[in-house]
Amino acid sequence: MMVPVTLLLLGALTAVVAPRLLARADWPDREPVLALWVWQCVVAAVLLCCALSMTLSAAAAWQAVRGHVFGTAPRAVVDAYALGTAGPWAAPTAVILASAGLWSLAMLVREVVRARARRRDRRAELLVRAPLLPGEEQAADRLVVLEGERADAWWLPGTAPRLVVTTAALRRLKGRQLDALVAHEEGHAQARHDWLLHCSAALAGGFPQVPVFAGFRDEMHRLVELAADDMASRRVGRLTTALALVELNEERGVFGPSPAPQAHVPQRVHRLLTPPDRLPVLRRLRLTAAAALVPVIPVLVALIPGLRALG
Repeated sequence: MMVPVTLLLLGALTAVVAPRLLARADWPDREPVLALWVWQCVVAAVLLCCALSMTLSAAAAWQAVRGHVFGTAPRAVVDAYALGTAGPWAAPTAVILASAGLWSLAMLVREVVRARARRRDRRAELLVRAPLLPGEEQAADRLVVLEGERADAWWLPGTAPRLVVTTAALRRLKGRQLDALVAHEEGHAQARHDWLLHCSAALAGGFPQVPVFAGFRDEMHRLVELAADDMASRRVGRLTTALALVELNEERGVFGPSPAPQAHVPQRVHRLLTPPDRLPVLRRLRLTAAAALVPVIPVLVALIPGLRALG
């Protein structure tokens, strides 16, 4: 009964090694969408290792679970997993992994609830700062302009998504720079980057000591911005997008000697002005296929005894 242990070791190895390999790679900044896909596949593989190990451990510990998992399996397949030879560690392992899964779900629910609360607060603030005129109805995809001395803009997701722009931002953005801003925020909305941020924040908040989850959260915040920048640059050009980014952030001191919260903005502008060469198409396809195979490995490890028993 070594399959659950093998799965746990595989998950631990992936959680430690994968972030280091991705940190050393030189292509994520060149292909942020591909990097987002690779990170999701790596995290899915780690979670699958834990889920499959929990299932097999529970099947070894309790006959009722074994009946549900192997109910229709041939006798040879059940014997191949040697469930009856499991030691006393099977039940505690299953309980610990199940508890970790419930904790992850609770962290995700907490993150979503907090995000919705922030969204409600922002919508209430919008109604106060930009009230509807008599006879005006709320419409989807509205552009809301707020009076403000600080150049700012954000996309407010939901059933009625809105792009909120301050008057200071409108004064600073020139020409097609406003189009770049709209394209950037639409890129976030179309790719549902908010859900990636929710999931990564939930996993990192629930398990802060796990390297893959901490790296997942940090890289999601950076890569989603790069991906949205690329979408805007494809629509209006890299120079226009870079200028819009500068105009929105220049007064915040992010280009000074000691930028604090938005330290990534200068790097984003530099990337737009000196675009790195994209990877060749064949290499992108290979990386995409290789990443898609990563979550398949735990499934194959879990199925190997059964496949051998079937000949």
